[in-house]
Amino acid sequence: MTDRESKIAVVTGAGSGIGRAVAVELLRAGWSVALAGRRTETLEETAGLVPRGAGLTVRTDVSRPEDVDALFAATVDRFGRVDLLFNNAGTFGPGGIPVEELSYDAWRHVVDTNLNGAFLCAQAAYRRMKEQDPQGGRIINNGSISAHTPRPLSVAYTATKHALTGLTKSLSLDGRPYNIAVGQIDIGNAATDMTARMQAGALQANGRVAPEPVMDVADVARTVRHMAELPLGANVQFATVLATAMPYIGRG
Repeated sequence: MTDRESKIAVVTGAGSGIGRAVAVELLRAGWSVALAGRRTETLEETAGLVPRGAGLTVRTDVSRPEDVDALFAATVDRFGRVDLLFNNAGTFGPGGIPVEELSYDAWRHVVDTNLNGAFLCAQAAYRRMKEQDPQGGRIINNGSISAHTPRPLSVAYTATKHALTGLTKSLSLDGRPYNIAVGQIDIGNAATDMTARMQAGALQANGRVAPEPVMDVADVARTVRHMAELPLGANVQFATVLATAMPYIGRG
């Protein structure tokens, strides 16, 4: 932590899954956290998991510039600054659809959420971090194992996650003069509602369906907290956290 008593974080997609776990981990560690997501009720459930935590819930559709602007304005109005953005909101989109059958609307929805939303939030955070005193802050983008290796029939999700890696690198480079550190965490099969189906069976590259192991989402949250609490002179550029036995390294 810095010499201030509490650091300020914005966590998108905070109403469930990885976003919820990270928000709770930060709140329990004494951070003040703006929780952003599409559903107010789930955001309030997240905040309620740490009754004495300093949480602010802001309903946000990250694909809408006006929502993102309102999120960061509310955060600064309440807490005074932004020290961390965990750029986590995302969607897998419709699964199991061949590329030739994927509708443009479905493609656009995934791109708007995963890539455009991440850009809009990073841009808003960057502006605050550049202007505030003391200057600087940290952005952590939630990539995915799919930022490196695709699953079958996941063209929209995979394309956005590969693009997110480019966004991370570019932001990291451009943030150097302003003490803005940018990194990425790539996660494989954290146990959330989104990955529940993988334990029953997920399509593999060889065409077979096989169950995949998952890991405790709390292990991801602790990793994000470690990245977040480094001094700004140090940065985890890329971290990969995955269930040890999942089919990723080698041939499975």
